[in-house]
Formats: sequence, C-alpha cells, structure tokens
Amino acid sequence: MQTATKVTRKPKRIRKTSHPAGARSFFAEHEMPTKLLILDRELIRELIQDRRDRGVDNYDEVWEGVYIVPPIANVPHQELVLALCVILFNCVTLEGRGRVFPGVNVSDRRVGWKWKFRAPDVVVLLDNGKAVDCRTHLMGGPDFLIEVQSPRDQTEEKIPFYSQLGVRELLVIQRDSRQLQLYRHDGQRLIPVGSSTFQGGKWLVSAVVPLAFRRKVIRGNPLTEVQRTDGVPGHWTV
Repeated sequence: MQTATKVTRKPKRIRKTSHPAGARSFFAEHEMPTKLLILDRELIRELIQDRRDRGVDNYDEVWEGVYIVPPIANVPHQELVLALCVILFNCVTLEGRGRVFPGVNVSDRRVGWKWKFRAPDVVVLLDNGKAVDCRTHLMGGPDFLIEVQSPRDQTEEKIPFYSQLGVRELLVIQRDSRQLQLYRHDGQRLIPVGSSTFQGGKWLVSAVVPLAFRRKVIRGNPLTEVQRTDGVPGHWTV
C-alpha cells in the first residue's frame, strides 16, 4: 500500500479498571444477564473491530441498527451446515437450478443494507428467484433458507423479517435435538406447514427444492435424514 493511501487505525483506548485480571465475575452463573446493551459508541466500535480482527464476526447481524452477536457456532453446528450445503449444491447448483451459499447477508435494501440484515446458515437462490445479488449481500427474499438453531439464539425472532422479504421456504433445524420445522410463505407471511420431532416422523417435503427432510435417531444420536423427491436417486443421513 502506498504511503499516501495508507490508513492509520486510531489507537485503542486503554480503559482503567479496579478489578485485577482473573477476578471472579460479578454475576453467578444463574444470575448472568441474557443480553447486554452498550450505549458507548466508541466501545461499540472497538468491540465490532475486535470481532472482525479475530475473524469471529461471520454470523453477526444488524437488526434495525442494533448489532447482534449470536452464540458461536460449535463443531456439530458447522458440520451440519456443511453437509446440508453439499447436498443442496449437488441437487441445485450442479443441476443448473441456481446457487447455494453457506451463509450470506440478506437485506431488504440495496443501499444502507448494513442497517438491517440477517445471516442465515444456508441460502438457496434459484435462477428464477426474486432476490437480487448485490455482491455484498442479497436484496429481497431467497427461495429457500435453513437456520440451524442453537440454544439461546434468536431464530424465531428472524421469521417476521424473512416473511417481509418474501422468503419462499424456511427450514429450522434444532442443532442438538434435530427437531425440524418447515415454514412456507402463503403470500402474506411464513407459516408452519409441518414438523418432525420423533423417530420415523413424517417427511417434511419442500415445494422449492427437490428434497424432503425428517428426524432420525441412530444408536441414541439424533440426526437429519434427507432424500430426493424428484425420482433421482439420493438419500443422506447427516
């Protein structure tokens, strides 16, 4: 980078504290607040920059100007997302139906999108879909989304926004129990059309991608079973 265009980052403020490193938390575990509201704009800037520097902001979101830090995705969460992306890549991208993203920013606007966006785990954008690829994000509702729900995250709170965008279908998979809930847009909002909570439960058949999903338990471990619905061979347990 040329000297004339080099950007010098503002030095971080050193915040004084009367508590020594390693001091016991003010809150006991059962007293710990579930949310934190910070009104100090400089501290907000520092915290966001620190998350970017450490590369842990991939799934951070902004909800109407409020910066949201979700629970960190653990290894089983990421393994499930990868497996679902591979399955969808094979039956959507490789067959010329559209594109699959392992997480992408989704907003309702082209300009100023950083004020209001979400970052679902898996996104399917079909070739005839209405969402617009703005390079930095998608504007409008993708055709099919998957959210892997972690404990204490805010998956349900995202559904009204996905309804507003016009997302055609949303599949929510609980990370640990592998319970599934499929939502479909009825022209007004996303409504639940089926759930799979028990071993051997009914298949949740997508009307958007050629797949069906259900919960399956093998040797006491809950998993997600996926199969093709268009006559093409394809069956997976992930």
